[in-house]
Amino acid sequence: MNIAKMLKQAQKMQQSMQSMQAELATRTIEVSAGGGKVNVTANGAGEVIAIKIDPAVVDPEDVEMLEDLVLSGVKQAIERGKALAAGEMEKITSSMGLPPGMGF
Repeated sequence: MNIAKMLKQAQKMQQSMQSMQAELATRTIEVSAGGGKVNVTANGAGEVIAIKIDPAVVDPEDVEMLEDLVLSGVKQAIERGKALAAGEMEKITSSMGLPPGMGF
């Protein structure tokens, strides 16, 4: 493979990655914890954009349970966002003929 072809391929991949990142920022992942009592919405860029809490789980005597539910929901949302991004990245790298798992 010659240098010019490699540079062109790298440019194309960079453009694809930028496009993918912009698209991921518009996609949302919704996760619920505690049987739907806490709902977390994140985008594919890994940003938590909303948290909704059922008033029934707001107990001043048991704040720790609510904290655990929120933390669980946030972690799940972030993990799913990362999985979504990894899947999209795999599509880009496989279309470029790069070895699987090659990280950028």
